[in-house]
This record gives sequence, C-alpha cells and structure tokens, in this order.
Amino acid sequence: MLFNRITLRIKPFVTATAFTLSALCISSCNIANLSSESDNQSQAAPVEETTTVSSASETALIGPTIPESLLSKRIIIASQQHDAATNSVAKDKFALKPVEIVVKPTDLWDRVRKGFALKHPINNRVMAELRYYKRHKSYLDRIATRSDMYLYHIVEEAEKRNIPLEIALLPVVESAFQPFAYSHGRASGIWQFIPSTGKLFGLKQNWWYDGRRDIVASTDAALTYLEKLAKRFNGDWLLALASYNSGAGTVNKAIRRNKKRGLPTDYWSLSLPKETEMYVPRLIAFCMLIDNPKNYGIGLKSVSNKPYFSTVKLKNQIDLSLAADLAEISTEQLYKLNPGYNRWATPPKGPHILALPIESIERFETKLAALPKDKRVRWIRHRIKTGEALLTIAKKYDTTVQVIRSANNIRGNNIRAGTHLVIPVSLKSEKEYTHSLSQRQQGVLSRARSRSSVIHIVKKGDTLWDIAQKYKVSVGSITRLNKISPRDTLRNGQKLAIKPSHKTPRRYLSGTPGSITKRVTYTVRKGDSLDRIARKFKVTVQELKSWNRVARTSKYLQPGQRLKIYVDVANQSA
Repeated sequence: MLFNRITLRIKPFVTATAFTLSALCISSCNIANLSSESDNQSQAAPVEETTTVSSASETALIGPTIPESLLSKRIIIASQQHDAATNSVAKDKFALKPVEIVVKPTDLWDRVRKGFALKHPINNRVMAELRYYKRHKSYLDRIATRSDMYLYHIVEEAEKRNIPLEIALLPVVESAFQPFAYSHGRASGIWQFIPSTGKLFGLKQNWWYDGRRDIVASTDAALTYLEKLAKRFNGDWLLALASYNSGAGTVNKAIRRNKKRGLPTDYWSLSLPKETEMYVPRLIAFCMLIDNPKNYGIGLKSVSNKPYFSTVKLKNQIDLSLAADLAEISTEQLYKLNPGYNRWATPPKGPHILALPIESIERFETKLAALPKDKRVRWIRHRIKTGEALLTIAKKYDTTVQVIRSANNIRGNNIRAGTHLVIPVSLKSEKEYTHSLSQRQQGVLSRARSRSSVIHIVKKGDTLWDIAQKYKVSVGSITRLNKISPRDTLRNGQKLAIKPSHKTPRRYLSGTPGSITKRVTYTVRKGDSLDRIARKFKVTVQELKSWNRVARTSKYLQPGQRLKIYVDVANQSA
C-alpha cells in the first residue's frame, strides 16, 4: 500500500508535563528518571518545530501536543541527535526522537497514480483516444461513479500481487465498470470473460449464478490470467494486455511475422486486429488522464480510498430481497454488489459469498442469526395434475427442472399425478428483483417498445439468421439490442426486440407504438408514377417494388394496374 510520509523534528520542553508523550506511545522515554535540575532548566527551552511533507497538497497541524487526528496514524520513531543545550540537561535520559508519520491518501486516484509502472508513450493512437475522452467528460464522470463500489477492491488485489496499477483500470476499457455488461461475443462482467475462459479460471456458470460477473471471483481470475500472460511474454504487460483482448495465439503470430521480416516485436510495432490496436492505447490514454488530469483540462471526480464492501459467508440459500432488507439496503444496491447472482436468490446448495456495504455487515449478521433457516426462502407445495410434466411446472414457477429435481430428490422425469412437489419461489413480486436476469431482459424489451422497435416472439425452429432475413436487418443488430450472443440458443416463446431498417417490410411494423399498419390496394391512375405514389402514402419506391412484382418488371405504370401497399394509417393525412 502506498502512503505519503510526513517527518516531524520537535525540540521539546524537557519537563515531563510539557508534552503529551504517553499519547505517542514512546515507551523509550524514561520520564521518571528526570532530575529536578532538568525541570529547572526546562523553563527556558522553547518549542521549535519543522515539518517536512512529501506532497505539497498535504498539511499537518503540529504543536506542543499532537492533535488527536494524528494519533491514529502509524508512527515511526527514528534516531536523532538533539542540540547540545538539551543533551547537557538530560543526557541519555530524555531523547525525544524525530517522528515519521505515514498518511494514507483520501482519494483513490492518488494511490492509483503512485502505483503506475508502465510507460505512457504519446503517439497518434494514444492521442486519438485522449481526444475521445476529452470530448466525452460526462463519460469519465459515469466511470468514476460506477467504479466507486469496485475499484478499491481491485487496487488492493493488484497491490498484493505487485501488479502495475494501470492493470487495475482495465475494466474502464472492457466494460466501463458496468457489472452487467454483455458483449456480442458472449463476454460478461466488468472483466468481460467469455464462457470458456471463465471456466478455465474457475468461474462457475449456471442457471443461478455466473461467476464472470462476480466482482471478487472475476477480479481474482482476471489478475491471475493477466499475470500468466505477462509471464508468457517475459514481463511485457502491453503484450499481455493485447493477448487478453485478442488471444495469446494472435499476438504470437504477429510476433513471428515481425521476426521473419526483421522488424521489432514490441506491442507498438505489431500488426494486430483493429480492436486490439485500439485497446491498449485506450487504457494508456485513460491512465494519462488519471496521472495528470489538470494537464488535459479534466476535473476528475474523486473516488474514496476506503473499502466500499466486505463479504459474508452463507451456508444456506437466501432470498436476495430478504438479504437486502436484513442489511437495510435496496435490492438494486445488493444486485450491484452481487451481480453474479442471476435469479431472486442464491443457489440452493451453499456455501455462498454475499458482498455488502461495510457499514451493513454487523446488522445483517445479527438479523440473519435470529432468522430460522426455513424462513430465508419461500416454498410452494404444488399438487401434480394429470398430464403435467416437470418442464411445464418449471415454466409455471419460473424455475428449472434441475431445481425441482434437487429440491425433491428426483432423479428422472417421472412424476405421479396427485402427489406433491416443493418448489422454491421468490418472496416478493418479480419486479422487486431489479437486476435479476429476467428483469434485465424485460428492461431491454421495455426500452425497445419506447423506441418504436418491433417485438418478435420466437417460434419453434427460428434462428437468428431467419429472423434477421425476415425483418431485413443484420444478426448483429438483433444481438446488440437484446444483449445476447449470435451463438446463444433461442427458446420457444422468447421475445426479441427488432429495430427496423428502411428495408423492413411494413407489414411487420404494426407492433410499433402509435402505428396502425394496414394493407391497402391502390388502383393506378393516369399520370401516376412510383415516386408520386410513394410520396402520397409516405413509403419508399423500393418498398413499392418489393411489394409488387409488376412495379419491378414494368418500366411504366399503366392506369388500372393494382398495387398493394402497407401503410401506417395513423400517419396519413386526411
């Protein structure tokens, strides 16, 4: 841990009562042995103080008595010769020594910049990213606000491993410290682990929990992974960062290519994927802003240099809304501290780790100890009806077949009508669990509706490619809007938001807010043209051609021809 150092040299009154030595815990001062002669001569001994501060921004109030605010600091006593007058009075009897006080920075950014160890070159790629940050100052504020919960923990862990603190800021580039970030490449969490790499580094992923989003578990995995990459590239952290983004194989291939050509093999000399070539400069640029914000005209929002959260270990399953109530925090705050939990509760089988604000730990543990285990999760007794299967029952209660099997000690799928199953369910309504997976997906659909998007309900056999073709949009636009991966499996009945393009057939737009799309038949009149008809019905010529074969094959329209047109009747003038 890095600190500022304040050195104090104080010529004291030699009388035992003139200075509160006991408060400084200086056991070496044998006050009892002071002679009466030293008491008499001490009356003329003035107090002289000199203060050396390593940081110009730090100040200290030092007087004949040490202020209480300094007594809590770590004090280091060093040897010092006193002036001849003092030593002649109390030679070897009372030798107050210089005091070195270690002061912890209050702003985490101060601590981070002192831990920077990488070179910050100024080149075109870095300057381009610097310009971006300078143009988007509100974005920097959002990053600082989000990081307040997590950055202290990351810095602590990085310092324990003696890792350059530039690495602690990597989530800025990966996710902007958004714990629920999910990329089209199936990367998730603030460190953006893909499923396979997450599993490789011990991050569990199941219906209840995704360790890639767990702040504590994913930070440990990410730093371990980056350390291995740095070791692989002989301590070159820039190559390690590039490998974290594009894979070690990609970086090795670029190195071999440069070696063949007799070119340098440092990061800046390699030909890498475009995203990777922007990735490291983006981190370096952000570190340069942190290092000297005033130089770039940035008013950096302060981040507290103290832990935001600590963890408690739970042996049994608990409803997350109940956990929030016990800790006296909101469910939203609890999910942000524990983004790894996908559902309304921790998994059925423990142990589990729950992160809570420091100030909430004691009251949570006290209240939890007084709560019986059977009150920590709500259970429903379901009577099996004729024709019901585990899958239909699971869908009814928004759970999985595996959860029902586990709760009822069932091995197969055979169940008998008239018997009962116990099923764990949430204590509160689904909307209370603001950041559960189902509520995040519902949020995507709600935002899509407000932005005039189409809602597509997945049918059996649907694929993303089929849906994209139907609406004349790209697969990427669907996956980005719905925060899913192109490789994710679609479920029958799943709802997807589709942002229409100018090519989307109008017959599919009836689901957009405020629109009423109807098919009309228009009879061509003398003097009509495709352009004139398109303007009249507020459609495009290309759409008219796509709806009507005759419009595609004939150069001119003939009076009496019939055209089918899909029009938004709510958007037509009288």
